[in-house]
Amino acid sequence: MDFRRLLPEIRWQSRLSPGPCATNRPYHRSMHILIVQARVKPEFIDAFKQATAINAENSAKEPGVARFDFLQQQDDPSRFVLYEVYRDASAPAQHKQTAHYLAWAETVSHMFQEPRTRAFFTNVFPVDDAF
Repeated sequence: MDFRRLLPEIRWQSRLSPGPCATNRPYHRSMHILIVQARVKPEFIDAFKQATAINAENSAKEPGVARFDFLQQQDDPSRFVLYEVYRDASAPAQHKQTAHYLAWAETVSHMFQEPRTRAFFTNVFPVDDAF
């Protein structure tokens, strides 16, 4: 399907394809993005937010971490997402060895209503240096 014909008003020259040379550039993205979803027991929402905010703040300072977001679902305050962007494949394991992660894991282990889910992704857009 030719999206350029269907949506002519969109500028097709972007950071993803910056010009004629881009067609010859190999596609490569190296960020390792972990998305963790958690459902917390209602009586622990505030404590979970406090503990996880401390973990997120310290995690964002790690050299292997490009971004670390902590999100709460608007229509269900018991649901949270951690959006973790790591610079290389070894950084997630290094993160799990830090004092702040270990303290967080111990603090929140009993707060979950169900097991967390985790999935790793690779960035398509934005490019690595945009993180």
